[in-house]
Amino acid sequence: MPVSAEGSALRALRVLEAVGAPGGPHKLGRIAREAGVTKPSTHRILQGLVEAGYVLSGGDGTYGLGPRAFALSALFTSGQHDEPVLRRLREQTGQTVHVALRSGSQAIYVQKLDSDRPYRMASRVGGRIPLHCTAIGKAILAHLDPPGRQAVLAETGLPARTARTRTDPDSLEAELAQVRARGYALDDEENEETVRCVAAPLLDGAGGPVGGVSVSSLTFQTSAGELLTCVPHLLEAARLLAPAYAQPG
Repeated sequence: MPVSAEGSALRALRVLEAVGAPGGPHKLGRIAREAGVTKPSTHRILQGLVEAGYVLSGGDGTYGLGPRAFALSALFTSGQHDEPVLRRLREQTGQTVHVALRSGSQAIYVQKLDSDRPYRMASRVGGRIPLHCTAIGKAILAHLDPPGRQAVLAETGLPARTARTRTDPDSLEAELAQVRARGYALDDEENEETVRCVAAPLLDGAGGPVGGVSVSSLTFQTSAGELLTCVPHLLEAARLLAPAYAQPG
């Protein structure tokens, strides 16, 4: 690697480490000071990291870790330092548990704990999911303000992933109103055939959605009614997890 490229890479890593330092989100000046990088260079690096999804930029000039940073961390720590709240949720429900964070018009899985059942799901940490037809995605969409929701759907449309995907905007909007009212979203084979999920949003201090946590099963293992019995445990897990993932956005 050329010295200049190596130096740029190391500066970017130091900036990312400074963003993730305890006590965040952090202002530009502090990030630059902690990283040992000039403010102009730090700002340029941060803009690239924001575009790539590793950093989230707050409206007050602060920066926090983004979904791709969480996904990368989860890849390295998978099976070693599983989140206790997620382990308890898996034990309480007996189902596969996911956490995904919003990244623009999609969400990215940052945690996955498989159930002990014989069949495993194809989802993986780092994988991207649509918002209009997944439980976590609908939990996110439901809690965006109307302009934010319209911007996402204008960008992505409502492509049919299965025969059960909602592709009519009015129908989806009516469902999202129900999601807001009851506190959880359901994906009943709308993104993948034979996969059924229920999810709750992860909300920041202002009530905005940063992601969601879900409980998932295969349709031939768990009925929709059985999956909905997991909702109280799911809502409690979402309440406990939200502060850990609520970054500026």
